[in-house]
Amino acid sequence: MKKILTFFTLLFLPMLFLASCQDDDHELGALLNKSDVKFRVMQDRSADAGGNTVVLINETPGTISMWDFETGTSTRMVDTVRYAFKGQYTIQLSVLTAGGKVDLDPVTIQVTEDNLNYVNDPLWTFLTGGVGKEKTWILDYGKHGVFDGPLYFYEPLTTWQNMQDGTAKLGWAPAYADNSWIIPAADMASTMTFSLKGGPFFRTHKVSEAKDETGTYSFNAKEHTISTSGGTILRSPGFIANASNWTSNLVVLSLTEKSLQIGVRRTNNEGDYLYVWNYISKEYADNYVPVDAGPRPKDEGFDPTFKPGELLNMLTGGPSSGRVWRLDATGNPIDWIGKGNGWTTGHASSRDWGWNNSWDAAATNSWIRFDRFGGQNYTRSQNGVQTTGTFTIDEATNEITLVGNTLIQNPGSWMNPAGNKLKVVKAFPSDFQSKGIWFGTSYDAAKDEWFAFHYVLGN
Repeated sequence: MKKILTFFTLLFLPMLFLASCQDDDHELGALLNKSDVKFRVMQDRSADAGGNTVVLINETPGTISMWDFETGTSTRMVDTVRYAFKGQYTIQLSVLTAGGKVDLDPVTIQVTEDNLNYVNDPLWTFLTGGVGKEKTWILDYGKHGVFDGPLYFYEPLTTWQNMQDGTAKLGWAPAYADNSWIIPAADMASTMTFSLKGGPFFRTHKVSEAKDETGTYSFNAKEHTISTSGGTILRSPGFIANASNWTSNLVVLSLTEKSLQIGVRRTNNEGDYLYVWNYISKEYADNYVPVDAGPRPKDEGFDPTFKPGELLNMLTGGPSSGRVWRLDATGNPIDWIGKGNGWTTGHASSRDWGWNNSWDAAATNSWIRFDRFGGQNYTRSQNGVQTTGTFTIDEATNEITLVGNTLIQNPGSWMNPAGNKLKVVKAFPSDFQSKGIWFGTSYDAAKDEWFAFHYVLGN
């Protein structure tokens, strides 16, 4: 099997760095001889008379293990592999050392009996259809009532348990209908099959990558991880270079009879995050009958209607009055509002893709004020500096024009509201004290989508 070394090289960089700091000649350590690498491959006959349970042990300190045991891979110093099917298996160990990579002689073992208890689990059945069967999966393009699109973004260390207990932190769940850049439409015809017909066999048909792969896989139903050999899971070609490990101990976040989510860690310069690929079974997709739920109701307060002068009074408090408004920094500060529906639900929903520490700093002790002291005036206070101007309102369009001023600024952010015209996208004339107001700063006509900042009353 062709091995992808980038991930392991990254893991080994700290060791190389230490070696370079301690070596006056700035040279790598010597490459170990195969005879210097001590390892064991042991069949535990007490666990399985047929030798199905195999213990892998790398006894050489200062090395990084790279095991390939045909049904999967591992980087652990000690690991246990359980083969459900009888047959001959070749186990290959390579190690990374300060001097480079050392390939050890392969070890061949013979498993003489099937032990289907190792695949007799509800999750194995969900994944494969059961012993003697196979199951084909496709990426979900948001048309089958399960996921909104083929790719979600979660925090890096999200686990199966987080998904089960509701503590998983979703960063972004883009709908494919509005984000077709994620993956070519041609990959709707791509497939991924997990089989238990005589062994844990794996195959893919990848349209955009123009390849068909055949290999094996290892599924740990207890630790909720999956590894593949001879191929990789279905993914978007545009994301391949963003992650260095597509085969070893990928996290399974959810698995049901009809749906599967597999997480892959992003390792490029965009920063650590978890790409979560969303699949549905092909059988489910082929038999899916959409339910016509009718048009989705628009968000409360979207495209509000005001009585004459009502918006002006809401902003200012009335004649000879003024009101201070603050960014809802700890609540739900920003949103994409498409076709009348927003998708952020709180601070965590927008964290890192847009809202970040620089916005926390920009919002702290900052405010804006609309007042009617001798005219329609607008004041922005930020970092102890106040700037002033005036404002006008177009009651026909609910647009506010700031003359000589802007909303709170964060010039280093792509979200920075540089324009001076604001659209009141959502407002609550009878309940603005608790629900605030959403100022739209940019509009994408093709998607009927507003980018909006949420302001609430301040002191």
